[in-house]
Amino acid sequence: MKSYFIKQYQKAPAILGEMSEPVMNDDDVLVEVCAAGLNHLDLRIKSGEFKMLVPYSFPLILGHDVAGKVIAVGKNVRQLAVGDEVFARPRDGRIGAFAEKISIHQDDVAKKPSNLPMADAAGLPLVALTAWQALVEIAQVKAGQKAFIHAGAGGVGTIAIQLAKYLGAFVATTASTANVDFVKNLGADVVIDYKKQNFTDELKDYDVVLNSLDKKTLLNSLKVMKKGGRLISISGPPTPAYAKKADLNVFLQLAMYFLSRGVRCASCRKKVDYQFLFMQANGKQLAQIARLIEQGHIKPYTQSVYPFEQINQAFDELECGRTRGKIVVTMQ
Repeated sequence: MKSYFIKQYQKAPAILGEMSEPVMNDDDVLVEVCAAGLNHLDLRIKSGEFKMLVPYSFPLILGHDVAGKVIAVGKNVRQLAVGDEVFARPRDGRIGAFAEKISIHQDDVAKKPSNLPMADAAGLPLVALTAWQALVEIAQVKAGQKAFIHAGAGGVGTIAIQLAKYLGAFVATTASTANVDFVKNLGADVVIDYKKQNFTDELKDYDVVLNSLDKKTLLNSLKVMKKGGRLISISGPPTPAYAKKADLNVFLQLAMYFLSRGVRCASCRKKVDYQFLFMQANGKQLAQIARLIEQGHIKPYTQSVYPFEQINQAFDELECGRTRGKIVVTMQ
């Protein structure tokens, strides 16, 4: 089957070629891929940046976001059937959305929102689960709270703004001049044009901050938070608590202790709870997100759609930055 894969960790583009079809287990569904979403995580996995956290064997088919049709089910599968239109973020260790078919554990899969085409659905799982796990699970955002979401026009930001508004929060975000109106239309109450303004001069007393940028931005975010707030970062640094939860070895736990020490100490002085989030696959949460989409509370934004044969060009666009929403490749 057509696939986009690597034979070793590399900076260079992956190989667009033929791979053997996936093996199904009793708890799996086999999905014919209609579309797949691109993420910076794919580039970081490809380069080996996360090889200590999530080791893979080769050849490795890349791709963390998928939408398609179920064409076979394992004997233990009860909630899904052949013909169902689904979307998923396959769990770590079992990625492979950039292919004609993928075998996914049933717990990672949900039925696709009925009001979305495959291309839009394919860009959702990773960013929507990230927003959900940050705002609903960790921060437990409540009506009347103030949430600050960095990079509002990006993949995670576009969903996080809408989810935070649905939860009843007052939302601030950052964006370039060109994207100010775009993020306002998503529901942001306050937009900081980072080309003209410094968010530390404009914001204060925020309950929740979701960071996806660098460490300097993360530390500066503490300046706008109130005592008892929650600072969540999806870009690091990872914490010892995350390392323990992920069952990483003692060496990695020690490394993460020192990597995150500065942020943790600064958060402690501010009396803010800092947590690193490495999103986990979860079909039940995807199903809840699908309902919000069908009800019109959340709308995905797809910047570009490429045919699968042009996946390298799609990644070139992703690496250029300043993406509004998601970039997707389609198999048809």
